Amino acid sequence: MIVDAQSVKTTDLTKNSGYDGGKKISGIKRHMAVDINGLPQAILVTRANVSDRSGALAMFSLASQNLELVQHVMVDGGYTGNDFADQVKLILNAKTTVAKRNELHTFTVLPQRWIIERSWSWLDKCRRLWKNCERALNSSLQMVVLAFLKIVLKRY
Repeated sequence: MIVDAQSVKTTDLTKNSGYDGGKKISGIKRHMAVDINGLPQAILVTRANVSDRSGALAMFSLASQNLELVQHVMVDGGYTGNDFADQVKLILNAKTTVAKRNELHTFTVLPQRWIIERSWSWLDKCRRLWKNCERALNSSLQMVVLAFLKIVLKRY
């Protein structure tokens, strides 16, 4: 399973938006875990000020029953730390691997990381998801679920 988060600007200044200082975006953050085919296994929508690590752990806690068979979790450099790996081990009983970028700052394709980036690009094809238009976080989550349902139905 591969995990990542995406910050999205919001069109409406509501109480459910936060500020992501790393990406300088005021809005929401989508946390997603996908399988090897790029299909979502767990999704969580939070305010943008929630860190990637804490959002991923909350997502794992909410979807732990659906993720019982997961043995390996791949994350990017934003999830580094023994504390995160230990928490994933407690929640999912899975091993965590961090795929780090090259220190030389040259472009290289990180192994298996392109799968979740492809899933994000599938979502970007849905124009309604370019910006967050929903007032409630649950509505934003349901729009992501509907977008993936549309993607799956078109393929099969």
